[in-house]
Amino acid sequence: MAVPKRKMSRSNTRHRRAQWKARTPRLVPVTVDGTSCLVPQHLVGAYRRGLLRPED
Repeated sequence: MAVPKRKMSRSNTRHRRAQWKARTPRLVPVTVDGTSCLVPQHLVGAYRRGLLRPED
């Protein structure tokens, strides 16, 4: 695990943390078993292969 060599100032720590923004996932329409549903874009392949089932 990476360990800092010296103490980071409070201002720099908060500025660094402020850069992380949560975004809503981009939803893509996918047809599974004849029904269309919106799923996150990064999970489209799993839904198409049948690894994940849409919840109704």
